Amino acid sequence: MIFLLTFILAMLILGTSFGVFNFKNYTSEVETRYGRETKLNSILIIKLVVVVLVSFILGLVNPITVERIDVGNVGLKVNNTGDERGVSKTTYVTGWVFYNNWLSRIKEFPVTQQHIDYEETSIITKGGFQAIIKPSFNWSVNPGNAADMYQNLKQDVDQIKDTWLKNAIIGAVNDIANLYTVDSIFNHRAEFEADIVKECNKRVSKWFNVSQLRTNIVPPKEITQAINAKTAAVQEAQAAIQQKIVAEAQAQTQIAKAKGDSAQAVISAAGRAEAVRKEQQYLTPMYIDYIRVQRWDGKYPTTMLGGNTSTLLNLNK
Repeated sequence: MIFLLTFILAMLILGTSFGVFNFKNYTSEVETRYGRETKLNSILIIKLVVVVLVSFILGLVNPITVERIDVGNVGLKVNNTGDERGVSKTTYVTGWVFYNNWLSRIKEFPVTQQHIDYEETSIITKGGFQAIIKPSFNWSVNPGNAADMYQNLKQDVDQIKDTWLKNAIIGAVNDIANLYTVDSIFNHRAEFEADIVKECNKRVSKWFNVSQLRTNIVPPKEITQAINAKTAAVQEAQAAIQQKIVAEAQAQTQIAKAKGDSAQAVISAAGRAEAVRKEQQYLTPMYIDYIRVQRWDGKYPTTMLGGNTSTLLNLNK
């Protein structure tokens, strides 16, 4: 777009200066022995070719550039020459910006939340144990301090996030990890990562805002096995406690049942004793004789044995 505008503008200026737009002058009528003939103005044609070539070259080497600052970014105009090398007085720019790229350049810095994932790295926890982290977090540039950041670091935002910002984040994670044991990190991970965010913002808040940090920490294999063993021991202890509670409840149930059976037996025995006592009250000699009379069928015994006699039974068949 800038090339086309520059080419057209150069054509207008140079063409007007050299009179190449007066198309009547390109031809002329001359008298010859053969009559009147049309003759081309070769000098004017050469001027036209020169104007076109020069305009084309100016369009190619034109230093004027147009750039659009995207929504969510802050634009920073940086001088390349002069006594104000670095950030110019008119630092911040927005929207469409025209500038001479021989003398200045535009840097863009995001002021909306950006997400980044760093590669794995190792840290040392309290007690000297090593752990692996792969931090991920959201970050943004403080709009009002973008110029100060560029003056101090002299880097693009992509370079800054992979060098200065990364070192600050990893350093904060290391320093906070040195305050936590491995167990406490995994038992209080939310608190651990919240402390890291606070420490990060202490270090980078002049130029950046950091949030939603996740360390994605992975403990060493030995620590993982120890944690698993400890978890299993806790679970077994809890299971034993539950089994004890169940056993005690079952024992109480059996005791209550036994007490109920004993009480029932006592009551039954007492009832039987009372029945016997009452039967004994009514079993007088007269009452027994009466029962015998009631049960007698009217027949007398058919075998009579005298004294000094005995009965022999043949048991062999």
